Formats: sequence, structure tokens, C-alpha cells
Amino acid sequence: MTASPAPAPASTPVRLLRRALHAPEADRANALPAGAWWLWALGLATAASRTTNPLLLGLLIGVAGYVVAARRTDAPWARSYGAFIKLGLFVVALRLVFSVFLGSQIPGTHTVFTLPELPLPDWAQGVRIGGRVTAEQLVFSLYDGMKLATLLICVGAANSLANPARLLKSLPGALYEAGVAVVVAMTFAPNMVADVVRLRTARRLRGRPTGGVRAVAQIGLPVLEGALERSVAVAASMDARGYGRTAQVPAAVRHLTNVLTLGGLLGVCAGTYGLLAAQGAVYGLPLLLAGLVVAMAGLRLGGRRSVRTRYRPDRWGVRAWLVACSGAAVAAAMIWAGAVDPEALRPGVVPLTAPVLPLWPAAAALIGLLPALVAPVPPSNRAAADRPVQRGKEQA
Repeated sequence: MTASPAPAPASTPVRLLRRALHAPEADRANALPAGAWWLWALGLATAASRTTNPLLLGLLIGVAGYVVAARRTDAPWARSYGAFIKLGLFVVALRLVFSVFLGSQIPGTHTVFTLPELPLPDWAQGVRIGGRVTAEQLVFSLYDGMKLATLLICVGAANSLANPARLLKSLPGALYEAGVAVVVAMTFAPNMVADVVRLRTARRLRGRPTGGVRAVAQIGLPVLEGALERSVAVAASMDARGYGRTAQVPAAVRHLTNVLTLGGLLGVCAGTYGLLAAQGAVYGLPLLLAGLVVAMAGLRLGGRRSVRTRYRPDRWGVRAWLVACSGAAVAAAMIWAGAVDPEALRPGVVPLTAPVLPLWPAAAALIGLLPALVAPVPPSNRAAADRPVQRGKEQA
């Protein structure tokens, strides 16, 4: 009797693919650089800026929310995503309110209600306060508000996933001082949100109300006190670490650095305007690339003034590039879809029709889910995922 042959082992490419998709547990050594998360989020935001289709915008919000839920940590800045969602909802509501009371240039035939119109002088022609409110006007305002809300939510996703301190390490030496100020400003809002949540929880445990003007005033004072104490501590630590001290650089080098940086930024602005304008698309891209090269040369030369060193610089591995390229792929696909079929990305409201989900842009938006597969898993999420498995083993 002949024994059956053993199954052939999996090929090397298959094993490498499985190993690549198996996200390890995140720690200080293999955590993704903050720049990768920001590039991913900016890619989603760029895609959102190219469309007003509410179905695509909702899909982008869902992609960003799923990645945040799967890969955020327990750090204070990781809890600010909910605040950005509330800010987005507030922006949508505010856009609708402005459209109702200040009117819109969108013509419509389906009148919802009519407000008393305030008469204005002759020099204010084109401005209307009150009057007829149409369904087309409200739908257009809703689409416009959802686009801005999606941009804010994408920025909130980057703020929840990226470590601001590690983001500071990625900046050139010439922008170190400005980067410190930006990072301190970015970490203020998440820490303030965490303080508000902690104080509301403490008041709820003590049986005190958490709503109303009096409760807000009683919560706001400790939050302000904590922010001031944190500011003093940050200022003391920055002074102890030599913040603001620069090396001796000749005056000619400083002047050349200023000229290169300013000229490069002007070239970037002019090139961007050329790409957006219909008549300047020919010279826009070369001018943009030349401005980037000149600006990078100025930043490189200005980095000589910085006397700081980098401890454990962030290294961009395969996972970081996959995360960053997934956001860039979503943005590129949405820009291409806007050039091929602009009506699918910008549904019309006159006549009033239901939006349709385009298949190719929707499939491209799903590429943004790649960080949920390849990014390292935070320890808290790994423990939460393993808890049901351990409970099932104990019951068995």
C-alpha cells in the first residue's frame, strides 16, 4: 500500500505575503512614522476635496473611522477623533443655517418654506436675507458642508493616529522652532478633550450634573488651570533642552537661505496656481517642481543653524510606505475619476436627483483601508482582540 504524498509546502511568495499582511504588535521600535499617517490622511482629504457626492464622502469617512478604530492607541491625542466628528457635524449644520437665512445662488422650483425677507439698500444688490428656501438650495448646502466636514474628519484621523512628538522629528532643521510651536498647538486640543472627559466622569461619579451653564463653568476652570500648568512645564522643559539656541552662521549664508526659501515658496504658489488655472497648465508643473527644488535647497542650507541631534530617527519601512502610498493612490484615483467622469463626482441639484455611487471611485476609496491590515496593532487593541479567544478556551 503506497502512502499518499505529503502536501506541498506553500510557496515562498505566498508565505512572504502572509507574513507581510500579518501586522505585528506596535511598540517603539516598529511603530509607524507620524509622516506616514499624515500622508495617508492628506490623501483621503485630497480625494474628498474633489467630490461633493455624499455617498463617496460617507465612504471616505467610514474608511477613516475604521482605520482609527483599528489602529489608534490610548494616548491623549488619540481620543480627539470624536471631537473632530462633532466639529464636522457642526460645520454641516452651520452651512445649512447660512443657506437658509442668507440665501443661495442655486435656482430651485421646489419651495420648502418662505421666511420674511429683510429689505436691503441698493448697494447690497446680490445679497439676500430671508426669503424663499428651496429643496435644491438645501441639498447643495448639504453636499458642500459634507465636503468640508470630511476634510476635518480626515485631519482628525491623522491627529488621532500620529504621535505629534515623532512628527516633529521629521521636520527639517530649519523648521524646528516653527515645528515645535505647531506640535504644541496640536497637542493642546487633544489634551484639553481628555481633561474634559476626565472631569465629566469624576462629576458623574460624584452624582453632580454634567450639563448646563453652571457645570460648564465648573469644568472649564480646572481645564484652564491644567492647560496653564502644562504650558509652564513645556516652557521649562524647552528652555532646559536649549530651545531657540542656534549655531553661528555667516551673514551671507543666512541671506542666501532666505532668498532660496522665499523664492522656492513663491515658485510653489505660482506653479500651484498654474495647475489650477486652465490657461497656465503648461508652465504650472515645471514651475512647481522648480519651486520645490529651490525651497528644499533653502531648507537644507538653513538646517545648519540647528545644533540639535536626533535620537532614534524614524525609519521608513515597507509598512510606512504602504500606508502613505494607499492615501496617495486614493487621491490619484479620485483626481483621475474627476477628469474622466466629473458628473459622477459632482451630482447636480437642478433638477433634483438622487446621487449615484460610482463603482470605480468607490473601489479606489477602499484602498484607504490598507493601513488597517499592514499597520502595527496597538497593545490595547491586541489585548482586546485576544480576550474573547481566551474566554472561549476557558469555557471549553
